[in-house]
Amino acid sequence: PGFPRTLGQAKALDGICELDLVISLNIPFETLKDRLSARWVHPASGRVYNMDFNPPHTQGVDDLTGEPLVQREDDRPEAVAARLRKYKDAAKPVIELYKSRGILHSFSGTETNKIWPYVYTLLSSRIPPILSDEEH
Repeated sequence: PGFPRTLGQAKALDGICELDLVISLNIPFETLKDRLSARWVHPASGRVYNMDFNPPHTQGVDDLTGEPLVQREDDRPEAVAARLRKYKDAAKPVIELYKSRGILHSFSGTETNKIWPYVYTLLSSRIPPILSDEEH
């Protein structure tokens, strides 16, 4: 989840700046649930592991200390499912607001490396390149 997450946050953001582009990433519910549920942490250090993308060398233990990893209560599959449903309900009016303003751009997929080129193309068309001092 990004920002703003609620209509109240969107209205507060309106008081700070005028948005001309909003990006919405539509990731399937099951993909999000699986990714969030794969997160484990080393409580003492705060090191985070993802069993799919960044697993520890030895399953269930921290790479540096060998101490056990834990799964936060809100990362358990049933808690993640409830969090995602709550987020979707809260975000729906935010999405509708930006869609009604004509500034919402939505991208769908399950993998960052497949979605990013489309997002990059959109951003590149809206933001001029930054020139180095030598190029001025």
